[in-house]
Amino acid sequence: MSEEKTCCCGGKKTERTEAERTKLIHRLNRIEGQIRGLRGMIERDAYCADVLVQSAAVNAAVSAFERELLASHIRGCVVRDIHDGRDGVADELVDVLQKLIK
Repeated sequence: MSEEKTCCCGGKKTERTEAERTKLIHRLNRIEGQIRGLRGMIERDAYCADVLVQSAAVNAAVSAFERELLASHIRGCVVRDIHDGRDGVADELVDVLQKLIK
């Protein structure tokens, strides 16, 4: 699975498999396309309700990205860190979850 390492700047880094990385990047590319579509709708003076529906689709796509990344983080980084005795990862996870559910 993925392995977390410290990078040269002292921050944390997660190494992902090529398949994991590709899947996440594809999701982000779709989101980026949706955002460009939103901008185009505004530029074309699209009807507000139509823009709001597209905006809701963008929010749903971002939420799906977050859920997938969170699941990967819990199954990989969190489980590994707890197994290795680094219990502080639980507090970090709580902080992340609090930010996600605002």
